[in-house]
Amino acid sequence: MPIVVQLDLMLARRKMRSRDLAAAVGITEVNISLLKSGKVKGVRFDTLERICEVLQCQPGDLLVHEPEAPVKTSTP
Repeated sequence: MPIVVQLDLMLARRKMRSRDLAAAVGITEVNISLLKSGKVKGVRFDTLERICEVLQCQPGDLLVHEPEAPVKTSTP
């Protein structure tokens, strides 16, 4: 997927545990874990806003666009 979640990196920078972030944001540790692993299809803006408030960061610090390499096709 071209959108990469870097929540684990921001947690490390802030020296915060997933458990503490989940409690501060008001979501489950399981949801934080799924978000960290990139196994979610989306995130609500209000959740993203609360995460950014707690971690004192911008959404761009958490979400990075890494486009997939184009598939090369041979031409005749």
